[in-house]
Amino acid sequence: MLTLILLLLAIAGLLVVMRREAGAMPALVVLAVTGLASLLVASTLLGILLLLAAAVVAAAGLPMLRGKWLTPRLFAMFKKVSPQVSETERVALEAGSVAWDGELFSGRPNWQSLLAFGDDGVSDDERAFLDTQCSVAAGMCNSWDIARERADLPEALWNYLKKERFFGMIIPREYGGLGFSAKAQSLVLQKLSVSETLMVTVGVPNSLGPGELLLKYGTQQQKDHYLPRLADGREIPCFGLTGPRAGSDATSLPDTGVVCREMVDGKEVLGVRLNFEKRWITLAPIATVVGLAFRLFDPDQLLGEETDRGITLALIPRDTAGMEIGRRHHPIGSPFLNGPIKGKDVFVPLETIIGGTEMIGQGWRMLVECLSIGRCITLPSGATGTARYALGWSGGFARVRRQFNVPVAEMEGVQEPLARMTALAYIAQAAVYQTANTIDHGEKPAVPSAILKSQLTEFQRQILGDAMDIHGGKAVTLGPRNYLGIGYSANPVAITVEGANIMTRNLMIFGQGAIRCHPYVLEELAARDADDLKAFDHAFFGHAGLIMGNAARAFTQGLGLGKASVPFDGHAAGYASEITRLSSGFGLCADAAMASLGASLKQREMLSARLGDVLSNLYLASMVLKQWHEGDKVEGEEALLDYACGFLLGRAEQALDELFDNLPNRALGRLLRVIVMPRGKRHKRPHDDLARAIAQAVSNATALRTKLLRNTWDADDGEQENPLAQYNALLATQERAEALYRTVNKAFAKGQLPADALSPEARVEEALKAGIISQEDAAFMREREVRVLEMLSVDDFEYDAFVTDKAAILRHNAA
Repeated sequence: MLTLILLLLAIAGLLVVMRREAGAMPALVVLAVTGLASLLVASTLLGILLLLAAAVVAAAGLPMLRGKWLTPRLFAMFKKVSPQVSETERVALEAGSVAWDGELFSGRPNWQSLLAFGDDGVSDDERAFLDTQCSVAAGMCNSWDIARERADLPEALWNYLKKERFFGMIIPREYGGLGFSAKAQSLVLQKLSVSETLMVTVGVPNSLGPGELLLKYGTQQQKDHYLPRLADGREIPCFGLTGPRAGSDATSLPDTGVVCREMVDGKEVLGVRLNFEKRWITLAPIATVVGLAFRLFDPDQLLGEETDRGITLALIPRDTAGMEIGRRHHPIGSPFLNGPIKGKDVFVPLETIIGGTEMIGQGWRMLVECLSIGRCITLPSGATGTARYALGWSGGFARVRRQFNVPVAEMEGVQEPLARMTALAYIAQAAVYQTANTIDHGEKPAVPSAILKSQLTEFQRQILGDAMDIHGGKAVTLGPRNYLGIGYSANPVAITVEGANIMTRNLMIFGQGAIRCHPYVLEELAARDADDLKAFDHAFFGHAGLIMGNAARAFTQGLGLGKASVPFDGHAAGYASEITRLSSGFGLCADAAMASLGASLKQREMLSARLGDVLSNLYLASMVLKQWHEGDKVEGEEALLDYACGFLLGRAEQALDELFDNLPNRALGRLLRVIVMPRGKRHKRPHDDLARAIAQAVSNATALRTKLLRNTWDADDGEQENPLAQYNALLATQERAEALYRTVNKAFAKGQLPADALSPEARVEEALKAGIISQEDAAFMREREVRVLEMLSVDDFEYDAFVTDKAAILRHNAA
């Protein structure tokens, strides 16, 4: 018995040391003390084994000993197996900053570092703009009119956007812009998402493009000339990066510029002759100034000894000779202005290079640094805004649409997707807002930008699919009354652009994070490149300690022992502890995958994607907890917190489970499962009771629905009708209406009303005649049924309305 006690003490002591990453000396003490005690009072064999283990720890763990024999051998091996990082990859890795994503990678996240990003909301000017200018702009949109009647925004709306400087949100006030915070930009785009064309039109100039590039890298002359003109809409920008052969692999640009001299207006000018072909360039058909990425060559060495000067960016006026611009692509489901740009032997002076000659060859760095912010805001905000509107419309429709004498919102088949939509919208709102808040604190979140872009646009796909299912025939029949169908058909655009989701999920999230966010990998690679043995020793054995620590933390917390301390209370505390536990497991699995697969992990994209999924879900769950911790809470929100966190943590566990099943080293996969999930998966699909409660809340006039629909256009004050405002008005009187429905339908079931009173309108009139309801109630129901029928109705058109070639019309059954 004493032998067993000493063994357990040794194991417990080592686990404590490992959890704290206390180093070799405390582990050595634990093994030596328990080993000597075992020799003296218990088992000689156990004592010898423990003392041998202590000797191994001393030889491998104490710097003065390992530095003489172990570190040089490990360094030589590391040089052979560690992946080489190309210059392109290095630039991408060095772009942006690391914050909470790095904490999750560490396996021991410090929650105070997340809460340190305080939130002071938006300014009074920003709030006024959201409430007034954004509402006016949203109120000028009808999806059918924009998509089918004019294939563009109305002229009055274009003029309004320019006048109110919507295109200058990121431009400082001193240059005539609005100088908005990242949070305000996000909220503006969310509100404008009532029309996907409007959101894209405003979002793109405020994202990756000439404005942001000029702000960060432009010469003072370029800023003074262009920024005021971009802010007030005198200049409409586009940016040409992608082309027929350079999409996701944007560094493989076939577009070239050659440094040369050319006579211009009788003077010899040093400049660049460009040849390029770009595709899928938003705003290109109407752009007045074109940002262009190309590879610059200097064969005559007019600028110096280098001939290949690398990716370079320039800003080219639309009327430059040789540039073809103005044609349009036809993006699926949406008429936002998008088109090709071509140029053959286009000559531009060196002054057109963004940042001047000093920024030649810096184009790729400039792009990835800007993209880390723009990708965090534009498409994630559009997805979040779409979620708000789709949820508001669907909850309202499900409540006023009746089948089998009850609102379809009472049917569990509808409640399930409605609750799922609500949870995804709730997660998206928290994630995009809190990440924008970190940007306002000076962060440039590279890995979170990939998480938000891919995850939230996938949420948008799910939400719009659920909304279509709930609406049924109302949504599949296009026309001016259909507020949903065109946005649904346009969703693949968000999935594809700014880094296609397939690439982002499989390559970028974990691929970039594994080096950029890891506490030690970047140090190890730097030590290798510098051939610095001492730096390698520090980084490698710190890394080894982290692996041991994550293994101990994941295992003990998985058993329910020694929960992490978290700065939350109530429900949130449990979820934060689970995020911490899974973060330790994720950190361990990330290191195990990198160690076992080495450089080949780059090609094992499905494994990389699953590791990225774990990180993504932990990040999103963390944002939900921060929003919950700091925000105002309303009745019913706790159920939504449970649903959202359970959903995300369940997805994280599922990704880990699939990782264990698919690691090529099967023994390693089984070992990791035992360490990370000693009690199996803990998080299942959210309970049906949660789904019912959430669906009820968002399909009625509740505080939760109101909170979720903040920052939408929800007033009936625009040039176009507002279906969200109409649903909200109907829900405000739903309780009275439902009582009258029950009264009238009960009377019909009892035979108190004529058998041919089959419609709600007919039953109301017959119930009034029979004295079952009052004159006042009948008037209320008459007015309500007119409004309900309008919300349920769809459009129809002339037989040949959609035929472009009238000569091709087939007149079936013509008289």
